[in-house]
Amino acid sequence: MLGKIAKWMQSKELTAGKDELELDPNLIPEHVAIIMDGNGRWAKKRGLPRVAGHRAGMKAVKEVTRAANDLGIKVLTLYAFSTENWKRPKDEVDYLMKLPQEYILTELDELIEQNVQVRMLGNPEQLPSFTVEAVLEAKERTKLNTGLILNFALNYGSRDEIVQAIQQLAGDVKCGQVDIEEISEEIFNRYLYTNGLPDPDLLIRTSGEVRLSNFMLWQLAYAEMYFSEVYWPDFSKRELWKAIYNYQHRNRRYGAV
Repeated sequence: MLGKIAKWMQSKELTAGKDELELDPNLIPEHVAIIMDGNGRWAKKRGLPRVAGHRAGMKAVKEVTRAANDLGIKVLTLYAFSTENWKRPKDEVDYLMKLPQEYILTELDELIEQNVQVRMLGNPEQLPSFTVEAVLEAKERTKLNTGLILNFALNYGSRDEIVQAIQQLAGDVKCGQVDIEEISEEIFNRYLYTNGLPDPDLLIRTSGEVRLSNFMLWQLAYAEMYFSEVYWPDFSKRELWKAIYNYQHRNRRYGAV
């Protein structure tokens, strides 16, 4: 792993300013979550339709996924479509629903080659069948991979996730499968979409917005947060490097002095 990081640091793009941004390979965050924001504004700035920004954002997904895998990050969670995004214009929503299928069609072979495992967080019930089928195909074909776990949060809302978890837990209590006195954070975690995964160490949000937007509210309790002014289509491996450099220079106390 250290060799992969060293090789990446030798690239021309990343060695520019290397002295200021040299990373400690022993302090790479285990789980990075990203709110990919700014596609529409990126397009508007260039006089393009919003969907052009979403397409450009796919290239950033590819680059950041490669970079995260090279760095040895174990889990990368990307906020792709929220439960609130259904309020957007129908043509934009329709286009967004096609992107997972397009991304997987073009990138799945490389993801398999790179030992990446694809997963999904969110409620699939409202999603079009072709979107769900594309994600399920990717999950099935990468399920034995042991490298980076790439989570796409689709039709995901944290409040919805928590409510569903409470409903399922309450049902198990009612049926006698769980003793109410035994309920703990650990047991509650089992009912969340992220069951079995570590909580994010680092949250990144692009485009200058400084809010969580109903994203992983439970899981982000002790995450470090990094807000970038860069619109998502322009968020490169260099920008990821900068976010992790910033993360490594913080003191994570988890409530201690």
